[in-house]
Formats: sequence, structure tokens, C-alpha cells
Amino acid sequence: MGALSGFKVTHLASLGPGPYAAMLLSDMGCEVTIIDRIEPMMVSMPQEVDPRRRGQRSIALDLKSAEGRDVARKLIAQSDVLLEGMRPGVAERLGLGPEDCFPFNPGLVYSRVTGWGQSGPLAMRAGHDINYVALSGALLAMGDLDRPPPVPLNLLGDYAGGGAFAAMGILAALLERQRTGRGQVLDAAIVDGVASLTAATMGMRAAGLWGARGSNLFDGSVPWYRTYRTSDNAFVAVGALEPAFYGALLQGLGLDAVEWSRADKARWPAIAKKLTDVFASQPRDHWQQIFASTDACVSPVLSFDEAVSNPHHRARATYIQIGKVPQPAPAPRLASTSADQIAEPPRPGAHTDMVLRELGLSEPDIANLRAQAHAL
Repeated sequence: MGALSGFKVTHLASLGPGPYAAMLLSDMGCEVTIIDRIEPMMVSMPQEVDPRRRGQRSIALDLKSAEGRDVARKLIAQSDVLLEGMRPGVAERLGLGPEDCFPFNPGLVYSRVTGWGQSGPLAMRAGHDINYVALSGALLAMGDLDRPPPVPLNLLGDYAGGGAFAAMGILAALLERQRTGRGQVLDAAIVDGVASLTAATMGMRAAGLWGARGSNLFDGSVPWYRTYRTSDNAFVAVGALEPAFYGALLQGLGLDAVEWSRADKARWPAIAKKLTDVFASQPRDHWQQIFASTDACVSPVLSFDEAVSNPHHRARATYIQIGKVPQPAPAPRLASTSADQIAEPPRPGAHTDMVLRELGLSEPDIANLRAQAHAL
């Protein structure tokens, strides 16, 4: 059933962090209903195979029509959470803003997920993951000093700083509602979430332990915390931070611990060159076998297909298959309230009639909505 079974979430279909937050809540047992748009959204993949929609229901409405908005209000009235990811003011113009919803559902947790937030000089500006990460300072901390900062996958902004923080805030607001009976508005901005993720790095900087890009412990600068190319044009990841782990790394590579001591910083470029040459002398799987039973913290850099079939992931069922799509299993794992088997992502509007009947609409009313193209 899931730990959050019984909680109802309405998601005004959005992009990026909103669907991911909805997935996290659904994975934990929430009943999530997506209000999809009549007009197709520009999406990154076919919605019926999008893992972020798994286990959820979809109703398609024309929120620009009075009839569509009326149905949306009926659904929101029965919900614990409303999740929306539009620019500030758009929900208000639709008559679905917080001041519109709280009178008929005072316990509603109204979650607003945006890039720049509900206030500030950039609030109304367009943006994407890379822009939010750039403004946080995190992007300039990545990569080599002599190259432009790399373009990271949109994991850091959209999903970590945005969707995951939104889901956490929703849970906190639901817990607070148990004490007071009141809902509240949640301003989940990606820039705020990414800024929070830089806490440790900024702490190291204040302590004088983090300097210019390309000179730090976790940015690929030190020889024992970076990736190396192997002879088969694959890669290994080395994370031998502690002295004992570094010793295990040298032993596995057949290098003398005294000759390749890392105590003298002036020797670090020579160490990096040596490790580059040694790793390049053998294929990735050779090094995987050499370090498999050690604490040298050396791992193969896997493709997504390899990750799905990796023995450790298989043993833990880290990945599951829903329909024809391999995808990550719900996380984290709860011992006694894990979610049941998860349904495939719905096509837009797949549950429209079902949801409308649950809301008390008659068959003639449903037929009338369809005839007016206000619902699919």
C-alpha cells in the first residue's frame, strides 16, 4: 500500500521537477491524479512511457474553460496536495491559485515548483536546469580550469534541487497539518534547492579547504579522486580518499607506496600521469576484477544498460521493469510499507471518465464535456 497510502495528490501537469515530485509521492503510496492538458505539451519523451508518471492516473481537462476549471476544483477539493509548476500568476489567472482553493479546502498543501521561485527579480523569467545551477555557484565549481564548466545532466537542478526538495517540503507540510489542521503554500524553487545542496562545499570554502576551480578534492583535481580511461576506451572511477584506500589503490596497480606517496603536493601531477598510464594499459573489466574485493574505491563507469544488469543492482532490485521500460525502483526502501506493484504510466486522459464518475458527474455531463472538447 505504501507509507503514504490514503493521501491524494492532484498534479497540474508540468515539466521537469513537478513530475518527478509526483513520482516520488506516488512511489510512497499517494494516489496521484494528473490533470493533463487538452493541447499536447512539449515533453521530453512519450508520456505513456515516462517513468515519472508511473502508478498515477490522468484526466485531461481544458482549464481555460469554466467547465474544465469546475471539474479541477472538485478534484482539488478532495485532495491533500495540489502540485503545480507554472510561472507565478498563471494559476491565479485560471482561478486555481491558493486564494481560490483554500476557501473550499483549508487543509490543502499547495506546492508551487518553479525554477526561480515565486518572488525575486527573475521570478517571471524562463530558465532551465543549467541556468539555475549556474546561478547557484555550483556550475563554476565543476570541471577543469582551462575549459568552460561542463554541462551536467539535469539531475542536479530539476530533480535533486527541484523535485526531491518539493516532495520533502510536501511531507513536512502534511506533518504540520496534522498538528494544526491547516494547509499552506510551498514555494519550491530549484535555485533554493541547488543552493542547499552546496552547503558542504561552501563550508569547505569558508574553512579555506576549497579554492579555485580545478584545485579541489571533489572536482577531479587530485589523482585519487577522478576518472581514468582504460585500454578499451572505457573508464574507471577512483575515489581513494582515505590513506588506507589510497594504499589499496597503489597495491592493485602494482605501484610502490613510498615512490608514489601523495604527501608531497608537488608530486601530484606525476602521480596523475602514472595512474593515467597504468589504467590505460588494461581494459576496464581487468581493473574491475583486480579491485573487486578491495577497499580501493575503484568502480567501472557503467552505461545505463550495464547498470541495470549489474550484479549488485540485480541483488538489490535497484532497477525494475514496468511495461517495456527498465527504470529505477522506488527509493528509499521502507521495511514494512513498500509500494505494491506499480502501474504503467498513463496516456494523457486515460482515466478521465473514471475520475469524473468518482467526482459525481453524471453520464450526460461527461458526454457533454467530451462534446465540447473540454475533456479527453
